[in-house]
Amino acid sequence: MAQYARYVGPNGIVHTGRVQHGKLQDIPGDPEILDLLSAPAEVRRDLDVRAGRQQKLPIPEATFAVPVQPRAMRDFLVFEAHIAGMKKNEPGDGSVPPQWYEAPAFLFMNPWSVLPTGADIPMPPFTQKLDFELEVAMIVKDTVRDVPLEEAAEHLAGFCIFNDWSARDIQAGEMRVGLGPSKGKDFANTLGPWITTPDELEQYREGDRYALEMSVAINGEVVGTDNLRNMSWSFEEMLVHASRDAWVGRGDVLATGTASTGALSERWARTGQLTPPPLQVGDVVTMTVQGLGTIENRIVETVSPAHTVPTARRTYGSDRL
Repeated sequence: MAQYARYVGPNGIVHTGRVQHGKLQDIPGDPEILDLLSAPAEVRRDLDVRAGRQQKLPIPEATFAVPVQPRAMRDFLVFEAHIAGMKKNEPGDGSVPPQWYEAPAFLFMNPWSVLPTGADIPMPPFTQKLDFELEVAMIVKDTVRDVPLEEAAEHLAGFCIFNDWSARDIQAGEMRVGLGPSKGKDFANTLGPWITTPDELEQYREGDRYALEMSVAINGEVVGTDNLRNMSWSFEEMLVHASRDAWVGRGDVLATGTASTGALSERWARTGQLTPPPLQVGDVVTMTVQGLGTIENRIVETVSPAHTVPTARRTYGSDRL
């Protein structure tokens, strides 16, 4: 198949395009990408032949939209080296919890927070420790439930780069409650730049993994690298687990979680120092994954008012203990 994108035309209308030879080519009729991927082969071939007749835009000149608007997003934790690093600054012996090895754990994210490459990321109110997470996202092609492993591959529409922006100081306080992060992560996620179909990545396949080099840079300086082959579960296994006794929807995002050295917080945990320092206004974060492209975003001034709510009204006194 190909790499398919959504982009904003000169008239402000979002169009569907195909990425080929360094250019973004228009696709007649602007079909939704998932509709395109589900269409009969002869329909796709016809559209591919006619692609680019109206517009061929160099990639650096394109203004991208997110390739899909998911109804749900699940963020997994499939890189063992990352969780091993993060545990260095937590209570205990710093080892990976045995429960992690039992199944690919995930949390749900805010689908309304998804932004494209090139979008500005406003600094969240109250945080002093803004961070990023280098990940790959799988897009689900069909609405499914209880998917067996031998059928999982047919439900994978394709892959994007994913950045799960994180306010680490806010997140740390929230997680002491025992429910996981909330306001520390719900403000922004970058998904893009386009969807790369699985057949495009066959040249990188190693068993049930893809050997894709991954990197993240701040202001042009590389600060983290890994390879997607180091996932402890495959994308097919992630879908099997997510769909067990639950619906996973068409267009939903299943993200890998952070690659090793793919977040500043892992470095902070390993060294006990805030080096490199947290992101600041003006910083540009660039993520590149072999075969999937590059996403880039700039941190800008806070735009949201710093609204707060009162502290809890105590209803359970010490006299009841």
